[in-house]
Amino acid sequence: MPVVVITGTGTEVGKTVTTAAVAAAALAAGRSVAVLKAAQTGVRPDQPGDADEVVRLAGAVTATELARYPEPLAPATAARRAGRAPVHPQEIAEAAAKLATEHDLVLVEGAGGLLVRFDAAGGTLADAAELLAAPVLVVASAGLGTLNTTELTARELRARRIDVLGIVIGSWPDAPDLASRCNLADLPDVTGAPLLGALPAGAAALPPAGFRTAAPHWLAPRLDGTWDAEAFRTREAP
Repeated sequence: MPVVVITGTGTEVGKTVTTAAVAAAALAAGRSVAVLKAAQTGVRPDQPGDADEVVRLAGAVTATELARYPEPLAPATAARRAGRAPVHPQEIAEAAAKLATEHDLVLVEGAGGLLVRFDAAGGTLADAAELLAAPVLVVASAGLGTLNTTELTARELRARRIDVLGIVIGSWPDAPDLASRCNLADLPDVTGAPLLGALPAGAAALPPAGFRTAAPHWLAPRLDGTWDAEAFRTREAP
C-alpha cells in the first residue's frame, strides 16, 4: 500500500487532521512518509496550507503542494477565476508515483469531496485514484447526515472499481449525540467498509508532540495504530 488517497465526504470533516494522524502513525511505525496536496485553495502564497499543517502535526513528512489558488472554491473554479493553470488527475498521479519511489507511504489529500472538479474537463480525485490503482480512505463526519454522503462516496468508488480502504471519523465529539453513536454501527453497514478510526474533536489543537504520541491510538492496525473499532462501538453504544 505505497499510495493511499484520502478524501472527505465534504468540506470541514477533518480530512487534513486525519491525514496528519495517518502520517504520524506511519512515522511512529518506522515508515517514511510523503504527503501530496493536489490543490490548495483559499490560502495566500504567504500562508501555511494543509500540507504545512500535516508537517506541523506529524513531523518529518515530505510535503508537496501541486497548486495553490487564493479563493476558497473548488479547484477548477478557483483556477479559472485566478487565471491559472488547473491541476489534472494525470499530474496528481504522476507526482504521487514519483514520491512512492522515494517513500514507504504516500498520502494524497484531495480538496473537499471525491468528485470536486480539478479542471475544466471534469477531472477529479477519483480519476487520480483510478490512475494510481490506489485505495481510498474516506473521512466522514460523525453525526446526522453522514450516512448518506459516506454511502454515496463509497458507491462511487466501487462503481469505478476503486478499493475503499475504510472510514475514519474526522472529529468525534466529546459528548456524542444519539445519531453519532448509532453511526458507529451504521457507517460500516451502509458502506461495506471497515471503520478504521475516530479522531477526537479538537485533535489539531494538541501540541505536536502530544498529537504524535496520541495519533496511533485513534487509528486501527490497518493504519499502523492500536484503535479497536469494536471496543469503541461497545463503549459508545446507545
